[in-house]
Amino acid sequence: MADGALSVAPSRGAWRSLPIAVRIGILYLAARLVTTVFLLIAAELSGVGSRFGDGATIADLMLGWDAQWYWFTAVHGYPDTLPLTDSGLVAENQWAFMPIYAYLSAALGMLLGSWGAGAVVISLVAGYLSCLVLYRMLRPRTDDSTALWAVLFFAAGPLAAMFQVGYAESLFLLWLYLSLWMVMQRRYGWLYLLIPLMGFTRPGVLAFALFLGLFGIWRWFSRRREALPVREIVHIVALGLLAVVVGFSWQVIAGIVTGDSGAYLATELSWRRNWIVGSHDAFLPFDGFLQAVGFWFGTWGVGPVVGYVVFAASVLGLAAVLLFEPHVKRLGVELRLWTASYLVYILAVFFPQSSIFRLMLPISPLWGAVAMPRSRVWRVAVLGLCLLGQWWWIYNVYALGNTFWQIP
Repeated sequence: MADGALSVAPSRGAWRSLPIAVRIGILYLAARLVTTVFLLIAAELSGVGSRFGDGATIADLMLGWDAQWYWFTAVHGYPDTLPLTDSGLVAENQWAFMPIYAYLSAALGMLLGSWGAGAVVISLVAGYLSCLVLYRMLRPRTDDSTALWAVLFFAAGPLAAMFQVGYAESLFLLWLYLSLWMVMQRRYGWLYLLIPLMGFTRPGVLAFALFLGLFGIWRWFSRRREALPVREIVHIVALGLLAVVVGFSWQVIAGIVTGDSGAYLATELSWRRNWIVGSHDAFLPFDGFLQAVGFWFGTWGVGPVVGYVVFAASVLGLAAVLLFEPHVKRLGVELRLWTASYLVYILAVFFPQSSIFRLMLPISPLWGAVAMPRSRVWRVAVLGLCLLGQWWWIYNVYALGNTFWQIP
C-alpha cells in the first residue's frame, strides 16, 4: 500500500509541473474526444425519421441546424428586402445572425478548403482559449485543483458539443470571458475592442451593458474599500454606453439596409411564431417568458397558474443563490453581477424553449462554485452527470431532432 501511495505521488507531481496551458489542453482534448465519440454514435443512430436522415455523417451533424444559417450568411450576405411568409409576415432570415463568426469562418475556410472546416476550427480553438481564460478568472478566488475541475466541467458539460460545431457560441464565450477577466483586473482599455467583437458575434452585449451599470454602482458604494479614481469612473461609464450603442447598432444597420426600422426584431420574432400560433409581431420586454409559461405548462397539462407560481419561485430561488450561496459568493462580485445581468437579459428578450440550455452557456463561470466542494466523489459524480447530460442532449438534437423540443 505504501508503495502504491509513493507511485501516485510522482505522477501527481509531474501533472502539476506541467504548464497550465498544457494541462488544460490535455483536459480539453480528452473532452473533445468524448464529444466526438458521442457525435459519431449519434450519426449512426440517425434514421429515416430523424432530422439528418439515414446515412448521416458526423460532418452533417457538426454543420447542421444554425450552422447552415451562418454558412448561408457567409455565402449570400444579408437581404436588403425582408423575405415574407405566405401570410405576409417577415420570414426567418440572415438578420438574426451576427456577421463576425460567419465571415471569419469563411476567411479561414478559404485556407482550409471549406467554410465548414473554418467554422469548426474556430469553435475548437475559441473553446480551448475560453477554458484558459475561465481558469484565470477562477484561480484568484479558489485553488488550482478547483479551478481545473471547473474547467473540466465546462469543457465536458451538457452543451460541450458547441465547442466543435458550426455555432458562434465558443467565439462569443471567448470575447465574454476576456471582457469579464479584464473587468476583474481593472484593465478597462481592452474592453473598447472586446465589446464590439462580442456584440457582432452573437446577441448578448446588452447584458454586458447592464453588468457594467451594476458593477459601476457597486464600485461607487465600495469605494472606501477599494479606491475609485476618476479615470475608472470614466471608463465604466464610457464602456457601458459603448455596449448599449453596439447592442442596438445591429437593429439600426438592419433597418438602414432593408428600409424597415423593425427588420431585426421582426426577424427574431419570426422564430417565436413557430411556437406560439397567432403570436403578435410586437416585441415587449419579458413578454416571451410570460407567453412561454402558458404555452409549456398548458402543453404539460398543469395549467398557467401553477406555471406562474413555479416561474416566480424559480426567479426568487436564483436570486437567493446569487446573493447567499457561499460557494457562489466566493466567485466574487463581478461574476455574480454578470450572472444576474445575463439572466435578467434572457428573461427580458427570450422565449424559453429547448434552446434555453444553449443560451445558459454564458453563465458557465458558475462551474467554479460547483467544483468547490473538495470531495472527489462529488466531483466525479458531477463529471459523470455532465457526460450523461451531454449524451442526452446530443442524442435528442442530433440523432433525433424530429420534434419541437429537440432543437439546439
